[in-house]
Amino acid sequence: MRKLAAEFIGTFWLVFGGCGSAVLAAKFPEVGIGLVGVSLAFGLTVLTMAYSVGHISGAHFNPAVTLGLCAGGRFPARDVLLYWVAQVAAAIVAALVLLFIAGGAPGFDVAANGLAQNGYGDASPGHYSLAAAFVCEVVLTAGFLLVILGSTDDRAPAGFAPIAIGLALTLIHLISIPVTNTSVNPARSTGPALLVGGLALQQLWLFWAAPLLGGVIGGLAYRLLFTEAPARPDIEGEAKLAV
Repeated sequence: MRKLAAEFIGTFWLVFGGCGSAVLAAKFPEVGIGLVGVSLAFGLTVLTMAYSVGHISGAHFNPAVTLGLCAGGRFPARDVLLYWVAQVAAAIVAALVLLFIAGGAPGFDVAANGLAQNGYGDASPGHYSLAAAFVCEVVLTAGFLLVILGSTDDRAPAGFAPIAIGLALTLIHLISIPVTNTSVNPARSTGPALLVGGLALQQLWLFWAAPLLGGVIGGLAYRLLFTEAPARPDIEGEAKLAV
């Protein structure tokens, strides 16, 4: 339960902080934080919560990360669904809180202003096609998993993984906000889409399928390419011990 609570809190922070920066601050008159600010906000949510609760749950905050870590041999398959439930529930609660706060401003309309939902085609910030959005989400999620697995490897410098992971998520947003408004996280996409409805909900399937596929690709790639094989037994030593 402590692990699930940590995942809930961390995912809530990611969705509320990241999407909140886009909805409440990105275009604020004269001092809006813009695309760079939103990208940094998403990275900071992961960095801060990874240091805060990463030692409890592993700081996934993302169904694609959970599945990718499972594919990479770092997480038990029996716990994947439980983590997904905690992550999606947290994302929905975060979206509800964000909607309540945003609705406190005069003239806010969720149908018109949205909640930083993801999309492709007409729902893409840059009107990118379905195929472009799918490939973008797969590639960036796979890269994200490589960073996560590499920075948390026993051979990597200790204590710096949250910084690398947070900066990787910042980079991912800098690349892909114009394409899909950046998902790489099915939970982050689900919360806003459920409340906005319409096209956001119709297109939600892509923001589950592509990140999950990318997570598996990244997890398997690291496992196959970079995980060290167990040390070979010292046959001579074992023979002496047997004697």
